[in-house]
Amino acid sequence: MTDSDVHETLTTKHEANRERRIEAIKQWVRYIEREPPGVWGPQQNALVDDQLEAARATNTSPEHQRHVRSVAEDIVTDDDAVQ
Repeated sequence: MTDSDVHETLTTKHEANRERRIEAIKQWVRYIEREPPGVWGPQQNALVDDQLEAARATNTSPEHQRHVRSVAEDIVTDDDAVQ
């Protein structure tokens, strides 16, 4: 396997992972649109609290934080283009 093949394999894997994450977000949006805030609010609070705790524990670099922000902006842009 060449370096190029490894890169393509990783790129394909990362894109598939990204698509799964985006679909999970869309499913969550559909869920909160049909359920009252009293049902999904505590779930969302627990999720956000866990994510914040995990982020604090990782000590991510500023570069990684910028990358994450960029991916989030791309997701918003992609969704805006579809609508």
